[in-house]
Amino acid sequence: MADEQERQYSPTEDAVMGALEQVIDPELGIDLVNLGLIYDVQVDEEGHCIITMTLTTMGCPLGDFLNEAITKAATSVDGVNDCKINLVWEPAWGLDRMSRFAKIALGLHG
Repeated sequence: MADEQERQYSPTEDAVMGALEQVIDPELGIDLVNLGLIYDVQVDEEGHCIITMTLTTMGCPLGDFLNEAITKAATSVDGVNDCKINLVWEPAWGLDRMSRFAKIALGLHG
């Protein structure tokens, strides 16, 4: 992630990211943003939101639960009318994508 150039989020996209911090992975007890599962958020002028994300593993049994929680969180933001989830497997998720907060919360110091 360090070599990826970070783009500037609009205020609405930033608010969606904040809302997604309230979506907790029930297995790990950490939110999806700090886990590094959310790769991008885009919201157009009409309020259509596209969230590009991954899961910790293919075939994750929580996929449907997380899709519903993500959609609910995103559409709770003023200016977001609907939400599409773009599930990707590249780049693959790994511990390096987690925030320092998530690593400490899970006891992964280092």
